Amino acid sequence: MTEILAFNKWDCSSIKIEDPGLQRYITLQPVIVPKTGARYAGNRFHKSRIFIVERLINRLMMPGHRGKKHKRSSGSCTGKSVTAYSIVEETLGIIENKLKKNPIEVFVKALENAAPREEIITIEYGGARYPKAVETAPQRRIDITIKMITQGAYQKTFSSKKTAAQCLADEIINAYHQSPNSVAIAKKLELERQADASR
Repeated sequence: MTEILAFNKWDCSSIKIEDPGLQRYITLQPVIVPKTGARYAGNRFHKSRIFIVERLINRLMMPGHRGKKHKRSSGSCTGKSVTAYSIVEETLGIIENKLKKNPIEVFVKALENAAPREEIITIEYGGARYPKAVETAPQRRIDITIKMITQGAYQKTFSSKKTAAQCLADEIINAYHQSPNSVAIAKKLELERQADASR
């Protein structure tokens, strides 16, 4: 039986997810072309069944905005899945060349490092609003992290000579090393600090 490799290049069988809370929500079943075409849309927790790299590709096509600055997060958002696919494939190649490791393993570890455990909500009591610390759901932890990694990459490629793939690779590598230069790591620390203050 022929073993399927992600992008027909990288093996995912030996990758271990160390965070027990995220094990059920990071799918590492590889596909050569990660594009399901919304096969699971409408099903509960459908996102968790999709190959984790495909979730990154989907987020690259729709990164959202930060602080209502759409222009900083929509440079390579052409609506073409092939464009996002090419960016991610090039990114994984850059990570492999820099770290000499399996780039999907590096990406998964970066997700674990940057996933926030707590955040704050606002509750209203007697006409006054108070912040309250709550634990973040596992699927939401991954959603937030992929969003911040993507937006951080687009933000750094804005008005820069670096390509989207180079900035995305830098963002993932910084998150892998738990560097505060990573937008996702900085956001995680900020969220957990706010939650700690409002406990």
